Amino acid sequence: MPIIKSAKKRVRVASKATARNNKTKRAFRAAVKQFHAKTSDSAHRKAQSALDKVAKKGLMHKNKVARKKSQLAKLAKAAGVKPTKVAKSAVKKQVAKKTSAKKPAKKNTSKK
Repeated sequence: MPIIKSAKKRVRVASKATARNNKTKRAFRAAVKQFHAKTSDSAHRKAQSALDKVAKKGLMHKNKVARKKSQLAKLAKAAGVKPTKVAKSAVKKQVAKKTSAKKPAKKNTSKK
């Protein structure tokens, strides 16, 4: 057991981080197992999302996550799972926001 105050705090912080990381890993494993059991589009999306979260939190190397996602996509394609399309209304809203730009300022061409 640590004696120094900062070492005691590191033990507390590390135990909280370990619990948080274990929760994320369990969610990832459950999503992948569910995908293997169902092999549906929704299960595939959830598994990919879980993989992205694991990579974002640094629990798994990004190349390993990419490899796992590729393997899942390959299995989904072999099973005949077709991805659903994004709603067109969401895409239109994003395009509308981008097109509302300001007009350029007029140049002053008068001679002095």
